[in-house]
Amino acid sequence: MRLGGRIAAAIEILDDIATRHRPVADALKDWGLSHRFAGSGDRAAIGNIVYDVLRKKRSLGWRMEDDSVRALVFAAVLDGLDMDVKELATKLDGDRYAPDMPSADDFAAFRTRDLSTAPGAVRADVPDWLAAHFEQAFGEGWTDEAAALSARPPLDMRVNTLKVDREKLAKALAPFAAEPSPFSPHGLRIAPIEGAGRHPNVQVEAAFQKGWFEIQDEGSQIVSLLAGSRPGQQVLDFCAGAGGKSLALAANMENTGQIHAYDSDRQRLAPIHDRLKRAEARNVQIHAPRDDLAELVGKMDLVLVDAPCTGTGTWRRRPDAKWRLSDRQLDKRTAEQDAVLDQAARFVKPGGRLVYITCSLLPPENEARVAAFLDRQGGTFKMADATAAWETALPEAPKAYLAKPLGGGTALMLTPRTSGTDGFFFAMLERA
Repeated sequence: MRLGGRIAAAIEILDDIATRHRPVADALKDWGLSHRFAGSGDRAAIGNIVYDVLRKKRSLGWRMEDDSVRALVFAAVLDGLDMDVKELATKLDGDRYAPDMPSADDFAAFRTRDLSTAPGAVRADVPDWLAAHFEQAFGEGWTDEAAALSARPPLDMRVNTLKVDREKLAKALAPFAAEPSPFSPHGLRIAPIEGAGRHPNVQVEAAFQKGWFEIQDEGSQIVSLLAGSRPGQQVLDFCAGAGGKSLALAANMENTGQIHAYDSDRQRLAPIHDRLKRAEARNVQIHAPRDDLAELVGKMDLVLVDAPCTGTGTWRRRPDAKWRLSDRQLDKRTAEQDAVLDQAARFVKPGGRLVYITCSLLPPENEARVAAFLDRQGGTFKMADATAAWETALPEAPKAYLAKPLGGGTALMLTPRTSGTDGFFFAMLERA
């Protein structure tokens, strides 16, 4: 396909998303199934345009003075392919599949408007109602922090140290220019895609099939390390989901001790079985939603709560989610977080640790939930200093986090702007 056809396809897909209120991944998949003539390169290039529009639709619309899908797509193409209007017009000349370009007058604002003069929520590329939450989280620099969630993300992988070291895996993935991650000692990173490019499908590589690595954002790797699991311990991963953090904990514990992987949703838990087998993680016991966990109460050295959340920290990868998020959904998540913290706390033994993690950057899901939990517990738990956990787990790494004083201790936040990772909140509590 030529560029004009790709632009037309992106407009069609974005119209479908807006009309049917569906996730971007579903819309892209359905378009591909109904347009089988489009090769993998075409589908990747179209996906880039669609994702770029969803990441930056407020700032693109403000610069164009037009928030129609057609205007947003053309603006995203100019930015994403680093073209000027004349160059784009030349490329589309004679392409019968190309939609009509906006006029020179339509493009005038795009060339000249200074984004720094736009309202804060526009510069941040977030819905208006979320601006106050981001300002509460980050203060004066909130627009820059939020805007960093609109960048294209890298492809991060965690080396499975139960089977291989990072040097050996890097050699196996050398054709893809995988480099050591900036912070995680077990991470490899493939840089964000540029232009119409695409990330390699590393899951078809022999190294993946042999269980040498898992795809895992470096931020997720870091918080798994900060949790401080050690060989021989008893650990409960209370919201295990597909098992990404259980796998990381198993490697940290060198396949010793016992990890209990539990999730209240059987469907979320389903992928963990194959992943554990491929990784040869033998110290993980899976607990289905209806399993009785009574024998674990008060016996765990570490309970990890990777809580259900709005996922604001993952917007680089799931940009459509920020336009679907509502204050009602936020309220629902905070209620779930309170419930899961209270349930998980029962399993922590005296002197043990409760780790609370979200992939959200919103204070109502983070600091507010921990503070409310401490109030409910009445002194049973106390905050630890998460900066000390960083010093222990990552002694040679730069301090690429935002420290959050909380309850007499300190929580940490990772963000795309400060650490180049997805957004994560990390708090550690100790049982008296």
